[in-house]
Amino acid sequence: MDIVILLAIVAVIVIVLVTILYLSVRVVQQYEKMVVFRLGRTNEALVRGPGLRFLIPVIDRPVKVDVREQFIEVPSQTTITKDNAPINVDFLIYWRIVDPLRSVVNVANFAGALQGVATTTLRAVIGDISLDEVLSRREQINEVLRVKLDEQTERWGGKVTTVEIREITPPRDVQDAMNRQLSAERTRRAVITESEGSRQAAINVAEGQKQAEILKAEGDRQAAILRAEGFSEALTRIYGAASGVDSKTMALQYLEALKAIGASPSTKFVIPAELNRLAESAARYVEQGMNLGPTGGSSAGGAVGGGAAATGPAPSAGLGSGAAASGQ
Repeated sequence: MDIVILLAIVAVIVIVLVTILYLSVRVVQQYEKMVVFRLGRTNEALVRGPGLRFLIPVIDRPVKVDVREQFIEVPSQTTITKDNAPINVDFLIYWRIVDPLRSVVNVANFAGALQGVATTTLRAVIGDISLDEVLSRREQINEVLRVKLDEQTERWGGKVTTVEIREITPPRDVQDAMNRQLSAERTRRAVITESEGSRQAAINVAEGQKQAEILKAEGDRQAAILRAEGFSEALTRIYGAASGVDSKTMALQYLEALKAIGASPSTKFVIPAELNRLAESAARYVEQGMNLGPTGGSSAGGAVGGGAAATGPAPSAGLGSGAAASGQ
């Protein structure tokens, strides 16, 4: 009977020790801080860090605080802009606890309190901005919201790190007007781009025509220069050849011309004055030859003058300074 009572006492003692151990030992994680309330009171010295922590059973009451960065999603809120345009805005808030003691003592539910402050702050910020600025200055609005919320949550031991607006939904009529404006802007850009292309194409065509005309004119100039140089060289060679011909050679050429004229079947021909001078020269050469002959007499030559006319069956008047000769 004594053994049973002894075992029961030992069991009770073990249960009490286990209970005391359970109530006095806490494991604080790396991302946590533990605020200890001792007989209902706490201070900075009773804030415990990560690790194995011991408490006084029944006297100490621990409260663990997560110090990791967290976020809350603020549902879509209808706000009025400065120019009285209703819009729907929803956004995210990223926050973390920097003072575990104040987050436990000064506020009951930090996340809920932050969400409530965020909705009122959003209406205040959007109410000071026009619709166009709300749609185009999202980054500035995010920063203003973050600063204002951080000021509000500082007394709760928290810090707002980031505010991100996810979507801004204007009214249907405003969306239609924005779509029309966007379409008009795109049309304007397309017309400007097309006109710029046409202008550049016209410039390119004009430049090409100008270059072609310049090249053509240059080619014509070079061709004219070459023709002039060829003609000049030909004249130089003709002049050089003519300067080597003496009067006797020219007389023989004139005689050959007279022979060709005499052999012509025509009954009328015109003798130029130059042929008369040629005949005079030829007569003088013949007379000199006859004077130097064996008889020493002068030959009865043809008449020498400005021109001799031989009459035939059909005489004709002379033309110019020459004499007209009629043949058969």
